[in-house]
Amino acid sequence: MNNVYVLVFALLVFVTPSKSQDNHHYQTDFPKEEFAQRRSKLYESIGNNAIVLIQGASGLPGFTVFRQNNTFYYLTGLETPHAYLLLNGKNRQATIYLLHCDADTEKSQGKVLSAEDSDLVKQLVGVEHVKGIEFLSADLVSTGLIRPPAPVLYTEFSPAENGTDSRDELLYAQARSAADPWDGNPTRESLFMQKIKERFPQFEIRDLSPVLDAMRTIKSPKEIELIRKATQIAGLGIIEAMRSTSPGIYEYQLDAAAKYIFYLHGARGDGYASIIAGGTNAYMGHYFHKTDVLKNGDLVLMDYAPDYHYYTSDVTRIWPVNGRFTAEQKELYNFIVAYRDALFKHIKPGVTANEVLDKAAADMKEYLVGKKFVKPAHQKAVEEGLKFRGHFQHPVGMAVHDVGRVHGVPLQPGMVFTIDPMIWIHEERLYIRIEDMALVTENGVENLSAFVPSKPEEVEATISQQGLIEFRPATPLPLKK
Repeated sequence: MNNVYVLVFALLVFVTPSKSQDNHHYQTDFPKEEFAQRRSKLYESIGNNAIVLIQGASGLPGFTVFRQNNTFYYLTGLETPHAYLLLNGKNRQATIYLLHCDADTEKSQGKVLSAEDSDLVKQLVGVEHVKGIEFLSADLVSTGLIRPPAPVLYTEFSPAENGTDSRDELLYAQARSAADPWDGNPTRESLFMQKIKERFPQFEIRDLSPVLDAMRTIKSPKEIELIRKATQIAGLGIIEAMRSTSPGIYEYQLDAAAKYIFYLHGARGDGYASIIAGGTNAYMGHYFHKTDVLKNGDLVLMDYAPDYHYYTSDVTRIWPVNGRFTAEQKELYNFIVAYRDALFKHIKPGVTANEVLDKAAADMKEYLVGKKFVKPAHQKAVEEGLKFRGHFQHPVGMAVHDVGRVHGVPLQPGMVFTIDPMIWIHEERLYIRIEDMALVTENGVENLSAFVPSKPEEVEATISQQGLIEFRPATPLPLKK
């Protein structure tokens, strides 16, 4: 009998933890080999007398769901707060440092991968070592500080992207904070570098951001698959908003219709704050308030995409609130659609953004031959549009304004960016644009958002359909007692 009790006790001790590990959360979009390939590219870039140190995102206060920063996820796929990644160029081995298991957190939130799960994390991520965070300092010493020369230490100088953040906005936010004498707190990245310098002044610290930016510019097939799905969800959300549009609807209600579609298809929320702007609100470009009523006779612009498995998209459409373009609106809108098509016609590997812009402008100059717009201000706007260089926009990937360069370099297969033709009629505070997702392929280009209605007749036909808001309109508030 005693042997039976011993056996039962052993099963409880050794089987129960494995069941707990079975409930862990880890991404399924990328094989561990892809993360290993990315880390291998970093080893090649830094050389054999250098190390890379990456700081993961910190835990968030309150009930905000944790989201890993883009770099740490890009190199590991791991979503655990306060994690660190050390890549040693000398032996080309990777070590992840994690906090220890927090039983109270796991009781309330479920399994969180920790230092106690070292074997599981090594198996999932494909790294050589997983340790508790307390070992990081000693491991930094052992990289070459005892017997100099010390290796060069690479880390990111650029602000970490979390959630809906893009680097350009993060840098502007830092500038605004620095300008506020009552704020001006240093960034987490600068504090991290400061601590490294204070504790290990032997290291020469260099910026890893340019290396990572170049890597992220060219998307892998798995990344393209996620961007394609994010684009499809974005398009479906915009289509649902089109269907739900009518005079008297609030801008925020179109946001609600799109959000339903986003969550319905597995997105975790916004890839960026939605721009839903009726009438002259669109003239502001990045109008986020969404508090106004949509008016008969106006156009409404919608620019929105989800955060889908750490990737996003960037799709914009503009349409008439009452479901029908006026003659004036249609001739301006047709110009924008034609410009979009002209830009896509010239995108292929080897050309530059400037070449695409020049050839498309020449095509649109021919398009305007013999066309006379109703108002002189409209004629002036489209002619000025031929000179505008912003129709070819920014990379898209893990961030909506993604890192990397698509201007001033030859285009390559795997680049993803937006084509965003636009015009302003300043006299009327009118702004018209659409935006599509371009994927450079081996033979040319694919418009990932081509399925989203853009021809005037397609847009009008979509608006004529019933949408979510019509099926389930908002309940008048306050509710009756």
